Amino acid sequence: MKRILITGAASGIGLATARHFHDNGWRVGLTDVNDTALAQLAATLNHSWYRRLDVTDSIACQHACRDFAEDGCIDVLFNCAGILRMGPFESISAEQHRQIIDINVTGLINMSLAAHPFLQESRAAAVINMSSASALYGVPHFASYSASKFAVRSLTEALNIEWGRQGIRVVDIMPPFVKTPMVEQASFRPPILDRMGVNLSADDVVAKVWQAANEKVPVHNPVGLSFKLLKLLDKALPSGSTRLLLQFLSRD
Repeated sequence: MKRILITGAASGIGLATARHFHDNGWRVGLTDVNDTALAQLAATLNHSWYRRLDVTDSIACQHACRDFAEDGCIDVLFNCAGILRMGPFESISAEQHRQIIDINVTGLINMSLAAHPFLQESRAAAVINMSSASALYGVPHFASYSASKFAVRSLTEALNIEWGRQGIRVVDIMPPFVKTPMVEQASFRPPILDRMGVNLSADDVVAKVWQAANEKVPVHNPVGLSFKLLKLLDKALPSGSTRLLLQFLSRD
């Protein structure tokens, strides 16, 4: 039975991923800081493993990976844990900016390092990182979040080469706005959100995660037609076209 370890599994994309992989016969490892929601999810997924985990705690990440592997392996690590703060840059506190980087970037590094020895034991190991369309060009009102996803993108590119030599595939998933509690319950709604729309569901992203876990896919995997078109335009049009488009979409 294949094994997937998921961070941020108690809600949104992580939760939908856990259910999909469980229903398709995988051994599922669930981690999240929300222990109540995590326990409720685990109760609905027979034989799943779960643990409350703060991914910014490197030692706790090591213990979680070791205990989930149970002297065996981890076939797939899905680095899904992340937070989002939307609003004018100066309206977000320094502490909130730091949390975005700590969870979205440092947490991913901690989990990847902790899982590495157990990924090496798998015959078809993969690390799937949750990136974002905002890693293409910095998005107004998402400044620190965009910065964190640029970091995820570059980490993915580097490890795709470095760990690829060890037989570990490293790829990322790049959706635009997704209908998740993190987006829909935000206190600030940027203009770009209304103009582009929130057209993707968590299940749309899960389909790409499932493909990445089971097939050889490119390093970067965009989700949704709108972002695929934006990537094509970014390549085809003169430099600065993406900036002008985002400037227009994010206007007050």
